[in-house]
Amino acid sequence: MSTRHILLGLLATGPSHGYDLKRRHDERFPQARPLAYGQVYTTLQRLVRDGLAEVDGTDSDGGPERTMYRATNDGALELAQWAGEIAPPAPFVTNEIFAKVVVSILSGGDPEAYLRAQRAAHMERMRQLTAVKTAPGTDLATVLSADYALNHLDADLRWMTTTAARLTTLTAEVDAV
Repeated sequence: MSTRHILLGLLATGPSHGYDLKRRHDERFPQARPLAYGQVYTTLQRLVRDGLAEVDGTDSDGGPERTMYRATNDGALELAQWAGEIAPPAPFVTNEIFAKVVVSILSGGDPEAYLRAQRAAHMERMRQLTAVKTAPGTDLATVLSADYALNHLDADLRWMTTTAARLTTLTAEVDAV
């Protein structure tokens, strides 16, 4: 995910300060890793440096003085271009689970036990996400984020089931090389 473009998108609604942008990011993307304040301010500085955002004064709102930022016309143009680009499917698939299965075979471990343990961890995370998305009053952004994660976890589980069924053949192939 492009923090630069997410912040430009949040600035598209009007001038904001870094604290507000961080809060709004974490609300809008509830299942994403929360942004660190340092990341927000560093990204804002780069946006200003690149002419995509500019300082729009300060606001104290009864507390400490905060710098307000707003997107520039160039920032709005870059945001529109980025938002319209098709995200290409990854040309290479890096799969840590698969790598651990192969390494387990190579090192004389128990890949079947590893897959069982990994499956249990995935199932637990799926239970957590299901609880989050079905909690009373859950907003749609949280539901959609949880659904996205659940679908990816489900795909992993299906892959683990297929791989477990093929472990004998995979072991023979790995050992033969």
